Amino acid sequence: MKLKGLAASLVILAALAGGATSALAADPENTMVITLKDGDVTVALRPDLAPKHVAQIKKLVREHAYDNVAFHRVIGGFMAQTGDVKFGNMKKGFDPNLVGTGGSELPDLPAEFSSEHFVRGVVGMARSQDPNSANSQFFIMFAPAPPLDGQYTVVGDVESGMEAVDKIRKGDDAQNGAVSQPDRMVKVRIAADK
Repeated sequence: MKLKGLAASLVILAALAGGATSALAADPENTMVITLKDGDVTVALRPDLAPKHVAQIKKLVREHAYDNVAFHRVIGGFMAQTGDVKFGNMKKGFDPNLVGTGGSELPDLPAEFSSEHFVRGVVGMARSQDPNSANSQFFIMFAPAPPLDGQYTVVGDVESGMEAVDKIRKGDDAQNGAVSQPDRMVKVRIAADK
């Protein structure tokens, strides 16, 4: 009985120390690990907020579609965007003239907006002006951006590795953050798929 009480106390303490999304990161099925040149980034995916978007991201991860894909748009103090699996693969099909315009072979998704705020470490889905056009591209926030709240779908939160995200090569401000020699996601996996 004492061990059960101790275990329950440790779970409560972990929840208090880490907040609500830490429980999600503890679920290997909903934990995405992105390997960057400067280390791993662990993302707690949020199927509670965006089940269709998370399912599509996990499908693409498991197909290795995100491996070697460039961070094609990176704006210091704002966000780093990646996930163009059609034109952004640094080893197979990187096209500097088209990267950022593509998605995947999967269908676009209907918006799953929530009341979550776009703050440092939040992962959101990129889209065109059509709210229902998110597909494979996503971005990681460097800093809060309240104008994005309720306008873009939140799919996760960085649990660890923001120091590696901060080192992603920044783009040209005059070119809306376009990166001429971009860094890439070396490998992306779901933690459950060891």
